[in-house]
Amino acid sequence: MMASQHHPSYPHAPVDWSAEAAEKLAREEHLELAEDHWEELAALQEYYARHERVNLRELSDALEERFHARGGKKYLFSLFPGGPIAQGCRLAGLDMPRGAVDQGFGSIV
Repeated sequence: MMASQHHPSYPHAPVDWSAEAAEKLAREEHLELAEDHWEELAALQEYYARHERVNLRELSDALEERFHARGGKKYLFSLFPGGPIAQGCRLAGLDMPRGAVDQGFGSIV
């Protein structure tokens, strides 16, 4: 399946990604995906599609800006307790950027 064949809400999704797979993984991680979760997954996919190299700090800043009106990073951590970037990337079918997970302390972003 080509990325352009995905649901219109996820035009930047990886070729092998599906919303059903994301839902299954979310259930395994004890999350129930709601509209705001899906919005962040789409934002992550869009960011990755627009950037050849993903920089953790820039991605974090982009998410902070996009969700600022709802509380920014604090709000995103309420959605994704495993980290809005670390857990979000897993569910969005994306490779986590280097530094997104600190094995000694868990998800840092």
